[in-house]
Amino acid sequence: MKIIATSALQTSASAENTLQIANDAELAELAASGAFAGVERIELQFPKFTDGRAYSQALLLRRRYKFTGDIRATGDVLIDQLVHMHRSGFSSAVLAEGVDAAAAQRQFDRYAAFYQGDVLEPRPLFAREAA
Repeated sequence: MKIIATSALQTSASAENTLQIANDAELAELAASGAFAGVERIELQFPKFTDGRAYSQALLLRRRYKFTGDIRATGDVLIDQLVHMHRSGFSSAVLAEGVDAAAAQRQFDRYAAFYQGDVLEPRPLFAREAA
């Protein structure tokens, strides 16, 4: 997962082929309207860390809508949520100002493998080892 410090962030408005989606948006309606066509990055908003609807949106974008571009977490992103964000389909996250990117990277170093499947690897650990 790409971790982006706020100080190094390029403005979203200048990024071409970027779609910002509110966490209460209906993805089915966006997909039906063709909103994902040609989009390279989708930014999903976490208005506060206790609102997890963007996790479901990322999962749906990857599994149901087969989006292969960058899915970026923005808003109230905490470092202890990054691993779960990555497993849910996010490929980048913008950290709040003042948050140490090295501390965020340590979260990934702590957890090398998971028993359950996820968006990245749908098979559980026992099925991966048997193959």
